[in-house]
Parts: sequence; structure tokens; C-alpha cells
Amino acid sequence: MNRDKNMVPDDIQMLIEARHHDPFCVLGKHSVDDGEVVRVFIPNAREVLLGDDRITMTRLYNSDLFEWRGAAGIIPDRYSLTWTSGDGDTLSRLDPYSFPPCLSDYDLHLFREGKHWHAYRFLGAHHHAVDGAKGVLFSTWAPNAERISVVGDFNQWDGRCYPMRTRGASGVWELFIPGVESGCHYKYEIRDRHGALHMKSDPYGQRFEMRPGTAAITPSNASYSWQDEAWMKARKENDWMHSPISIYEVHLGSWQKDEQGHFLSYRDFAVQLVDYVAEMGFTHIELLPITEHPFDASWGYQTTGYYAATSRFGSPDDFRYFVDCCHQKGIGVILDWVPAHFPKDAHGLAKFDGSALYEHEDTRLGEHADWGTLIFNYGRNEVKNFLLSSALFWLEEMHLDGLRVDAVASMLYLDYSREEGEWLPNIHGGRENLEAVDFLRELNEVAHSQHPGAMIFAEESTAWPMVSRPTWLGGLGFSMKWNMGWMNDTLEFMSQDSVYRSYHHNMLTFSQLYAYTENFVLPFSHDEVVHMKKSLLYKMPGDEWQKFANLRLLYTYMFTHPGKKLLFMGCEFAQGEEWDDSRALDWYVMDYPKHKGVHSMVGDLNKIYKNIPALHRYDFDVQGFEWIDCHDSEQSVLSYMRRDGDDIVLVILNFTPVPREGYRIGVPFDCKYQEIFNSDSEYYGGSNMGNGSLVEAESQAWMNQPFSLSLILPPLSGVIFRPVR
Repeated sequence: MNRDKNMVPDDIQMLIEARHHDPFCVLGKHSVDDGEVVRVFIPNAREVLLGDDRITMTRLYNSDLFEWRGAAGIIPDRYSLTWTSGDGDTLSRLDPYSFPPCLSDYDLHLFREGKHWHAYRFLGAHHHAVDGAKGVLFSTWAPNAERISVVGDFNQWDGRCYPMRTRGASGVWELFIPGVESGCHYKYEIRDRHGALHMKSDPYGQRFEMRPGTAAITPSNASYSWQDEAWMKARKENDWMHSPISIYEVHLGSWQKDEQGHFLSYRDFAVQLVDYVAEMGFTHIELLPITEHPFDASWGYQTTGYYAATSRFGSPDDFRYFVDCCHQKGIGVILDWVPAHFPKDAHGLAKFDGSALYEHEDTRLGEHADWGTLIFNYGRNEVKNFLLSSALFWLEEMHLDGLRVDAVASMLYLDYSREEGEWLPNIHGGRENLEAVDFLRELNEVAHSQHPGAMIFAEESTAWPMVSRPTWLGGLGFSMKWNMGWMNDTLEFMSQDSVYRSYHHNMLTFSQLYAYTENFVLPFSHDEVVHMKKSLLYKMPGDEWQKFANLRLLYTYMFTHPGKKLLFMGCEFAQGEEWDDSRALDWYVMDYPKHKGVHSMVGDLNKIYKNIPALHRYDFDVQGFEWIDCHDSEQSVLSYMRRDGDDIVLVILNFTPVPREGYRIGVPFDCKYQEIFNSDSEYYGGSNMGNGSLVEAESQAWMNQPFSLSLILPPLSGVIFRPVR
């Protein structure tokens, strides 16, 4: 390119002021009429020497722009620069402006179309080599920027040093910087069309410094050696719909602390947490968001690093090690993932290039006033691609087994938590966010096709139809949906004093009217034990004995009700205090028999749930459930069968503190029935009332069954029987 005749002082001034939109048209080596010219811009350089022969370059216009002119072919395509800084230090590097574009047109095309499922492989910072020169290739999307520079601890955070190359209509900027190594801190300095400067973290950064710092860190050059091949292979064939799934929900920052009150590391969790979960019999760990976030008290839900495991607990490879250890112990890992909104932090995605890039310009579409956060513009291909690629990153690069998508309801409805006049209808005049619906369907289609066996959960609290039904049937395509209605009804019922429960009996039976319309998870999550809602233990009515008995009864009901299970940390040992994210759980209460009893019972319920197919094979199908009696509201007793064909278990729940002797229930088989579980057992802290080991069926027909049992129902308890045939 012959740029010599066209270069004017304006180019120099724009370089000096770090506002040149296309620095490659001035800097680097260019053909001119009488040979070649090489130009470099090095702020605060005393002199600059070109190439291995160290040819002295000429300073132009009393600026920091240096030039060499000569015959063609003297200077190679890739050349070194040596200069003396203002401090007298001698520095040397290959010139970044001697390298051609590195990103392929095909990658950029797919990204613009919103179809690049692995955009994280070329956007962000990646080790790269060109003609034997090793360094880091930086790239970011900012179509409305006037100029972008890579700044970091390798150039004193000076935005004049490394302005990036624009890739035209794609809106992507790139720069290969030779010599940059792993572990360097960096950001993007963005000059918008109005001349304002924005210092931004890398949206595609895969590692960040510890808060309160917000710089990204160039990645390691070594790849992690996974040891979970058997797990990943089996996952592809996993029939999760008919398998037991019992999830332990964890906030890593407060599950446990070290002796000094500091965070444990991912590698600590790989031993302590994984062994604990395996011992308790849970099948999966669900992590509250460990995507990088600046504010501890957001619990990770105000995400700024959608591709980075938070540095609070270690490096990305430390996190991989944690996941690897989970898999080797037979435990799946689910990540709470937040595509519904993002924070307004100045270093993050908000107004990334000076414009509403990732969000909507109109606050009626682009802001959650309640949360103080911004809403993604799901109708923009590059934004959709950012989120889809993030989801696949965690499933593919981190081997996660599922994503729990947070706040789906807020995505689906344009009027979510808004008053009249605070929202805009869709093109049909409705309240549905059509772009978000399309995004969620595509998310599920891509995730399930790319990673068979991985599960995508929806935290969705409304009656939106077919959330967990295939997209080709008109559904959203999620694997499962949290059953918030069941959770709310159940906790409301259990909070009633036993004398009033007979008037609220339908709150327990109602769930069977819709239990099979979705693939449901039954959640007792972190949201239910915080913000003055009380712990699960102290939601229960009565004196101390009754509170513990009610809690044991609640868990018996959950583990025997159709649906997969989720329990937040601390609930398994009946923590009394509300969850506080700033401190560890109250593990000391495990020294008290009643708490230890609940803990033992949850472990036993997990084992029973996993080992008896009747309790999990048809969690999503009516053939797995049959009422024995749902009408005994007067005595607040429920009885039902969970079944896998002729393999059945009987569940009888007494929701009053009144023992029931001679309580008759109908049964289908003429045989003995073994009491395999009793929440009132002395081992769990109960009164130890029960039926012994075996109960003989009687020929008396009862409750539409040909035979019946006469049972003792302990107070505030659940008992489980299995036929012995």
C-alpha cells in the first residue's frame, strides 16, 4: 500500500492523541514510490533502532513517531525494534504492526450471524504464533468505537502504545502482540465516537485478578490433563429423565472457611466438599454463580466475567481440577448461569464502546430497576452469540454437566416487575419477549445437540407452557424446570400450626394436577433461607421437638414426591440461623443430636431415593405415582404409592403431632410389608414410634385396593414401606 503521499500531520496528531481509527495504515512497513518506509510510534522513546542491524530511525515532527526509508527488500516482513526509554532502559520487541490480520473472515462471518458456538476461541486473549513469533492475540467486539488499545502491565497501561486493527463491518478489533506471556494483566482502552475514554475488562476474558481489581489475565499456555474420560463418555448415554438426581446447592464462599476465616480454594473443595457430598449421597453439586463478579454480596449473580471462574478460589485449572475430582467420585456439577441481566459496573459490559452494545438503549427494554442491572439485547446476533458461546464454554471447556438458567421469567416477559407505561410491547402488541424466547430455544437446541447428556434447568416461576418440552413441539427446550409452585405451597402448608393444617390440605394435593406437565425439580434453594425468610427449621411451627419433626417430615415428603430434588447447603443438618454469605455455615450444630439426626436422615433418604427405582424412574410420568388416600384432611394424613410397574413403595405422611394407631391403608399385594424408613426413628432424633420390621397385609379391601395394612403412624412423621415378595 502506498500511504506515503497521503500521510499528513493529521495522522501524526491522531496517533499522538491515541484516536486514530486505523493505525495500520500509517504504522508498519509500506511500499512507497522510491522503495519502502517503516514507521513506528513508541511513546517516550529517546531513539529507536530498526532490525537486527539496528538502523537508527528518524524522529518525525518532533513527535514519538519514527521513520526509516530505503530500498525495497532491505527490511524483512517481521522486524525487531530496539529503543531507549525516557528512564534510560533499553527495550526490544518485534513490531506488532509488521504482522497481518490473524482472525479468519469465516470466524468473523459466523460471529456476525450469531452462529459461532465457540467465539471464545478467537475473541479475548489467546496464545498465538505467526511465522515463529510467539505472543498473545487480543480481540474484542466494539463496532461503535473510534479507537481501541490493548493496555496492561506490559506497556504501563498506556493507550498510545498498542492501538488495535479494525476488522471493518464485523465490529471486531484485533492485535497480535509478540512477546506477551502468560499471567499478564490487561484491559481494553476504548475511545468512543464522542471522544470519551472507557477502560474495560475483556468480555471474553477467561481469568481475572482478585477483586477489587478488574483486569483480565492472559491465559496459561499449558492445557489441563483431564482424568474423567469414563464419566464424560457415560454422560452421553445417560438417561437422566429416569435416573435419580439429588442436587446439593452450594455457595462456595460460605460453605466452609479456613482457620483464618479465609476462602477455601477449588482444590480444597475438591477434597472436603466432594467427599462430603459423596458421603451424603447427593448425585450433583450445583454452584451458585462462580463466574467472575466484583461484589461478594451479589452471590455471583451480578456477573462480569462470563467465561471466567472467579479468582476468589484459585485459577481456571484449579476449577477444572475440582470438576475432575467430582466426576471421579461419581458427582455431576451444575453451574448457576446468569444470562438474564448484567451489572452497570463501569469496567464491565455496560456501554461497552460508548453505546448500548450488549444492552438496549431504551431503559423500558434494557434495565431491571428492581435489581439495578441491565438486560441483554437478545435480538442482536453478536450478543446472542456471546451468551451461547458462554454456555458452551462451561459445558465443553470446563466439563460441566448442566446449567441452571437464572431468572428465566424475567427474560420471558417484557412487563416483568414493571408498572403500566414502564415497558414496551412486542411487535404483536403482547408482553412476551420474542427475542428472548428465540434465544432460549436456540440455547437449548445447541447445548443438547453439542453436548448430549448435559442438562439445562430453568428457574421459571410462572405458568409459561412447555418450558421443559422440545422446541419442535413448541416448547422452550429446557431439560427441567424448578417447581416453584410446589415449593411455595409446601412451605406455606408446613408453616401452619398443625391444628390448622386440615384447612389447607389441598396445598399438598394440588401439585398432582400439574406434576407431569413439566419435568420438575423440587427446590428448597438459597432463596428460601435468606432476607428475613428464616431457615427451613425455623419456618416450622411448634416447640423445638416439633420443629425438628416437621423438618424431617418435610424432607420425607420431598424425597418421595415425583420430581428431582434440590437442597441448599446447611438445610441438610437443620441450620437454625438464616444463611449469611459472609460467614461459614454453622457446622458446630452437628455436635447436637437433633441436628445430627436430620443430617443422618437426609443421607439415608438420598440412598433410598437412588437405590429404589420406584422412587425416581418415573419422576416425570403419572405412571410413577398413585394416590392411596388424598382425602383425609381431617387427620392431615396423606398416603400414596411410588411405583415402577409392580415395584412399589408405600408412603404415609402424618402432618399432625397426634400418633395414629390402627390407621388403615389399602395395598395392592397380599404379602408382608417392610418399614424401610421412619422419620421418627431415634437415630434421627424422633420418638422412635413405629411398626417394627414387618406388617402383614389383611384381606380387608380398603381405599380401592384389594388388601390393607393396619399401621401405627408416629407424630409429625413419614414412613415408607416396601412389599416383601
